[in-house]
Order: sequence, then structure tokens, then C-alpha cells
Amino acid sequence: MAGEENYILAVDTATPCSTVALVCGNLVEGKVLASLSVSSSVTHSRRLLLAIERLLDDGGIAKGNIQGFAIGLGPGSFTGLRIGMATVKGLATAAGKPLYGVSTLDVIAASCTGGSRLICSVLDARKKEVYAAFYRADDNTIPRRVSDITVFAPGKLAEQISEPVMMVGDGLFAYKTLWQDQLGDRMRCAPVHHWSPSAATLGLLAGELQQQNQPLDIASAVPLYVRASDAELNLKMPAAE
Repeated sequence: MAGEENYILAVDTATPCSTVALVCGNLVEGKVLASLSVSSSVTHSRRLLLAIERLLDDGGIAKGNIQGFAIGLGPGSFTGLRIGMATVKGLATAAGKPLYGVSTLDVIAASCTGGSRLICSVLDARKKEVYAAFYRADDNTIPRRVSDITVFAPGKLAEQISEPVMMVGDGLFAYKTLWQDQLGDRMRCAPVHHWSPSAATLGLLAGELQQQNQPLDIASAVPLYVRASDAELNLKMPAAE
């Protein structure tokens, strides 16, 4: 089918939803050949490689025709991020092709538009916190990040917002009512099907990085954790006397 196309295989495992896609091009001029998302209690490690194999079969693309790989960097589930990163680094290394990384928050924000509204992408960070970042649409109506990626208590996040905002992301499952109470008419919610990351959107964002020749260094690439894991925090705790 196509050895002339610049195909990217994209994977995001930052949330309970495993999502994989095969794309070429970017968000302005691109196409999605195949995509697959699965949300279940089965671990990413058990379903990810099977999902990739099915995707390639359905898309009719041989592994040798993939010209790049994309990974959702997070933040999100520490275990999910490690599984996704290890898998895609292995595939990219074996194929001798570049690896591109995009924040999962950027992926979620890019899947919707708030018009002239500020967009806030939120992921549930557990421990009564959320990962969040803010976005504004560029001239092509694509949301671009205008803040750092930060972890907030939900109430503290609402305190940062003083203008009309479009909220999107799985943090809404837990905190939508709280934010509606605090923000009132300033807040709108993106449709629920935008709340989970899309590997198709990830791949098209990675297509921009491919065109700009901005791959990750595969050997040193790591997920975007934002905060320390429980294991790291426990290592830093002083031993009990």
C-alpha cells in the first residue's frame, strides 16, 4: 500500500484507556488510517502489543513502512507510562526509526476547540489532585499550550481561572461538579468522548515534530511524571528510629 507515505505509529497508555493509531501528516493536513482504543481492567502490558498487531493488520501496513513512532509522555499512571514508553522505545529501536513524544494533556486539548475560550486539560492524578495545563487556539484553531504542566488540588485549579474556560479530560469524571460550583457560567465542558486521549490526535501532533525534525533521544527518553511516585517518596522518607 504505500511505502511512499510517512506513517507514524502512535501509542498512549497514560490513562486506563490504551489507544493506538496509524497516521500520516499533521493536524492541518493529515489522515488517520486506523485507530483503536480499549478501556478495561486488563493491564496495558497484556493488551498493547496485541492492539498494535491488530491495528497494522486492519490498516494493511507492514511494519517496514512505519517511518516513526509516537508516545504519549503523560502525565498519568506511572505504571501505564512505563509500559507504553518501554514498548514504543523497543519498537523504534528495533526498526531504526525516530521516536516522538507529546504530552497526554496536549493530546487531549488538541482534540477539542473552545473557540476563543481558554482551554484547560485535566487528568485525574489521584490523591485528590489533578494534572492540568492551559491552552489557546492558534490561527489554525489548534489549541497550543500556554502554561506549564502542573499538579493541583481541584479547588486550587479553579482559583487560577478568571475567564470563560472549556474543560476537557478525565479529571472531569471526579471533579466536574466541584468546578461547576466554583466557576459557574464561566465553565463549559467538552463532550465526554474527548475526555480520554486519542492516539490518532497524538500521531498527528507527532507529525508536526517529524516535519520539524524534533525526535526524542531514544536512549534517554522518559515519561513526563510531573510528581514523584509513591516508591520514590518512600525512598526519601527517613527511616523510623
